[in-house]
Amino acid sequence: MPIDEDAAYRAVRSRDARFDGMFYTGVRTTGIYCRPSCSARTPHRRNVGFYPSSAAAQRAGFRACKMCRPDATPGSADWNSRADLVGRAVRLIADGVIDRDGVAGLAQALGYSERQVSRTLVAALGAPPLALARAQRAQTARILLESTDLAASDIAFAAGFASIRQFNDTIREVFASTPSQLRAARSTPGGEPGTINLRLAYRSPMDLSATLRFLAGRAVTGCESYDGTTFSRTLPLPHGAGLVSLTPAAGFVAARLRLLDHRDLAAAVARVRRLLDLDADPVAVDDVLAGQPALAVLVARRPGLRSPGTGDGFEMAVRAIVGQQVSVAGARTVLGRLVAEHGRPAFDSTDWRLFPEPAVLAGLDPATLPMPRARGRSLVALAIAMADGSLVLDAGSERASTRAALLALPGIGPWTADYLLMRAVGDPDVYLGTDLGVRQALTRLGPAAAGLDPAATAPWRSYLTHHLWASLADPAPTGVTEPISLPDKDIR
Repeated sequence: MPIDEDAAYRAVRSRDARFDGMFYTGVRTTGIYCRPSCSARTPHRRNVGFYPSSAAAQRAGFRACKMCRPDATPGSADWNSRADLVGRAVRLIADGVIDRDGVAGLAQALGYSERQVSRTLVAALGAPPLALARAQRAQTARILLESTDLAASDIAFAAGFASIRQFNDTIREVFASTPSQLRAARSTPGGEPGTINLRLAYRSPMDLSATLRFLAGRAVTGCESYDGTTFSRTLPLPHGAGLVSLTPAAGFVAARLRLLDHRDLAAAVARVRRLLDLDADPVAVDDVLAGQPALAVLVARRPGLRSPGTGDGFEMAVRAIVGQQVSVAGARTVLGRLVAEHGRPAFDSTDWRLFPEPAVLAGLDPATLPMPRARGRSLVALAIAMADGSLVLDAGSERASTRAALLALPGIGPWTADYLLMRAVGDPDVYLGTDLGVRQALTRLGPAAAGLDPAATAPWRSYLTHHLWASLADPAPTGVTEPISLPDKDIR
């Protein structure tokens, strides 16, 4: 959508951090672009232009501000949630598809021609796919320069640059610094070999501890752990294994990454951001939900509640099938056995394992799986579909066709398909009205639930679902009879 420049300038003048990542300000007199909340002196209105992406600002000849670091803002809440071509393309570019498969690979994944993809992205973001990928490479390179002791030549190729010269030229153009100057300016030395320490930004409000507890309650032994503060899990990445540890900090997520291959940094960051739903616009979501009187108290109790995603679409689909008609604890036990028996070690000499790959589970006899025979057949059918590419569950998946493909598999009904759209694909508008936990929560709301109109909370019905689930941890209102305890249909 076109940027309302008067509204954008008001956001810049008030240094409103809610708009960070939604647009960028280019200052013509300095040749620098900033995030809206930059603490530098506000430029005159006649001297600024507004750009929908950092790539568009760079393409217009602006350099990144060294004070506010606009490349490190949260991602756009719009592109994060949209189901159209632009939203799907941006999410795939963030995952590193262009660096791995080129623009042709991006177009193939989206089901459009390269020309159509490029034309659409230029119209919406002011930059073609290669420019968007270039901006991401520059950000990845800066992180590696400031967080590791890797040689600059190794960083160049890890960040996706085709040559050392291209790497040097891009760093100078984007940051007005050489690679060695960026490294010299870092405040702390590089961490342990193979580890990267990051500060992942998000828009406030957010109860990060609540999100980590949600994930921890479903943690599978071997590939996830939680110590009461830090949540850790393995990540299957394009070039090798990853391990991320996530800890709440003052206004950001402290993330510690261990990677077998540094080329996976961009993909790892993108997947962690989706796992924690860091690019959401919590104010926009809460305003819509709080418009329903039955939800106003829940929103006030948990402002900025997120809709967590997943580190891997196949893993989430297996969780959904294994968890059908059993408790969360029972599903975790079965999933832990699958990881122990069929997951491969993530790193040498550690207990960390990756979740089993589709090709591995596709080759199993359903009768050997620790679950009812029909559910085992469903799991193997899912694994076959994902192994041969006929089903894809990621941030670039087209939602309607993905739902149809899921429903065509044995043992997957509307609840499971919609749950996977919410968790694995990232659809923000899924209301699981038939879910047992949701029905329990509505019962606890009492008479107020009668006036609740889920359709009026679109396009944020996934957040409605999460608020209802979260409310089950609250004391029951006086005079409301608790419903009987029922097993969870899925491992949520």
